[in-house]
Amino acid sequence: MEHKSLHVKSEKHVHKHEEALRLLKTARGHLDAIIRMIEEERYCVDISTQLLAVISILKKANTSVLNKHIETCVREAVKNGNVEEKLVELKKIMKYMEKTNM
Repeated sequence: MEHKSLHVKSEKHVHKHEEALRLLKTARGHLDAIIRMIEEERYCVDISTQLLAVISILKKANTSVLNKHIETCVREAVKNGNVEEKLVELKKIMKYMEKTNM
């Protein structure tokens, strides 16, 4: 069974990841502000603090996406008896998260 990570854009997918989308837009706004801070040669510790805030937001967005994956895709796989592929995917992402200290 082939895994497709790219989904056709639809209202369901946008709605499914509404929280992650909101968080990512917030992070984008913070990044723009950080870029301005660097261009204005603001205090290093202030820049670092803002960078850490963005990292935190990105981690929350990732958690949101993974929770929705479990609630929707994994649940559907369990219902259809195709859970093994989803378990492999989750183990793979958990290993990656471990490497990136998420």
